[in-house]
Amino acid sequence: MKLIVTIPAYNEEENIAAVIKEIPRELPGIDKVEVLVLNDGSRDKTAQVAKNAGADYVISHRSNLGLAKTFSDAISEALKFGADLIVNTDGDNHYDQSKINELIKPVLSNEADIVIGSRKIGELEKMPFLNKYGNKLGSYVTTKLAGIPKVDVSSGFRAYSKEAALRLSLMSNHTYTHAALIQAADSRMVILEIPIKAREVTRKSRLIKNIPDHIMRAGTVILRNIFIYKPLRAFLSLGLLIFAVGLIVVIRFLYFYFSGDGDGHIQSLILAGVLMIIGFNFATLGMIASAIGWNRKIIEEVLYRTKKQEYKK
Repeated sequence: MKLIVTIPAYNEEENIAAVIKEIPRELPGIDKVEVLVLNDGSRDKTAQVAKNAGADYVISHRSNLGLAKTFSDAISEALKFGADLIVNTDGDNHYDQSKINELIKPVLSNEADIVIGSRKIGELEKMPFLNKYGNKLGSYVTTKLAGIPKVDVSSGFRAYSKEAALRLSLMSNHTYTHAALIQAADSRMVILEIPIKAREVTRKSRLIKNIPDHIMRAGTVILRNIFIYKPLRAFLSLGLLIFAVGLIVVIRFLYFYFSGDGDGHIQSLILAGVLMIIGFNFATLGMIASAIGWNRKIIEEVLYRTKKQEYKK
């Protein structure tokens, strides 16, 4: 049983060595532990520092491609190097690597496909207010709309079984954390969370350049993936909401009509008709998107079988 710890990293020369050295190299149930650093076009000495600190594999992008692409490439490389189990962590020393044993236990015992190390966000005193409550809101919205367990969806400290890693095929261009869980839930993977308090990180985030931009981009990723993986729920919910507004307007018109004052409210009836037609069309789109989703599932299954054969020992 080989465990590969993947570390997507961008300009982390100050922290990457501490992360690598803290990773336990001997764990119960694991024959070999290796470390793979995916350097995302860093402009500093991240790659060299990682090699000197003992990383088994250091792979570099020629330019900065973003966290989602870096994570996806790291997973692919780990599978290529024969990983039976993958733990992903960050290069900023945010997570306690000594807790990896706790993180992988549910996967080793076949209780889960993906295990998330919850950061206990409420206990992180130095996390900026907007970051803290933005994370909480993102977790709430994602879990509710995507129908996944209540977990810390933004945590990057995760353990993946080989099967889970093989089934991941991310198309996100910003952050992978939400998209990976939405896809995992769609594939009926078992997702668990264990509490592993994160360390405080005082330096500016590499991912979040500014809060409004991050909220906009992360929100777009969440909504896009919900419409891709949960199209019937998303379109039907939106359609029913719009239809309900139209129905309320109809009831309002009928109230005035039977009160003898309907002549001046005919425009309300027109608006209601438009809203109800739009709502019905959204519901129809949900049906069509759901049918298209079956084709996506077939393609994903073909991709899974192809990768399984490609990374076969």
